[in-house]
Amino acid sequence: MEPGRIAMSKPLLAGVPALLFASAALAQLAGDTRPVMVILAHPDDELPMAPALSALARAEADVRLVYATSGDAGPGVSQLEPGAELAAAREDEARCSAKALGLGAPMMLGYGDGKLADEARGTPDGDGLIARLVSEIAAADPETIITWGPDGGYGHADHRLVSAFTSQLVEAMPASERPALLYFGIRADRQAPVAELANWAKTDPALLSVRIGYDKTDLAAAAAATQCHATQFDAASRAMLAPVFDQAIWQGAVDFRPAFASGGGSAD
Repeated sequence: MEPGRIAMSKPLLAGVPALLFASAALAQLAGDTRPVMVILAHPDDELPMAPALSALARAEADVRLVYATSGDAGPGVSQLEPGAELAAAREDEARCSAKALGLGAPMMLGYGDGKLADEARGTPDGDGLIARLVSEIAAADPETIITWGPDGGYGHADHRLVSAFTSQLVEAMPASERPALLYFGIRADRQAPVAELANWAKTDPALLSVRIGYDKTDLAAAAAATQCHATQFDAASRAMLAPVFDQAIWQGAVDFRPAFASGGGSAD
């Protein structure tokens, strides 16, 4: 997520249209006996998909958050200097957010914030992030992996790289072992009501075939999770982020794009 203050550039939508609760997708993911891994770059990256994670947790899915970095280079609105103290604060925020969403404690891999490009030449049998992801995916044996799409949300390099590394590993797996891989996406027919969301990438709705519905309990959990990230957003922004996404972006369901159109691991 991009930290700072969120300022309204136009009013929120007058009303939320009839909610589409994607019960089939939710039931399928929640019914899997193997985990759902959510592989992200930084603490707070879970917020754009927060109500879906809450809905999965309430449906008794085993959702596991994994962060490649601790966000040690992103002070946001805090007065903290980049480094260990900031990393510790953001790890605490990640744990707070996970608890608010009904999830277990997240896994923090501890790679350098803003330095994931240094891991791009890594190999599955090396000692860097790619090898660590191989190990963690093998240990978890997930049914589904959720991550950023190739766009990284709004182009953030670390987001793009986490997506690329995860995709590289999953697509190399044999079909019989390959988990479904889902990319978070924002429908191209949704209008951003705040300037800060205007540069987020959009996806053709026809590609966003997995929709995880949520209700007011999940929306409240998403709002509570947002409140955890005090280093990244001021109080006013934390209060409005979930309502803005609810009314303008999610509108009752969080959208995901299956990475693979067919074959083992397809979410279609």
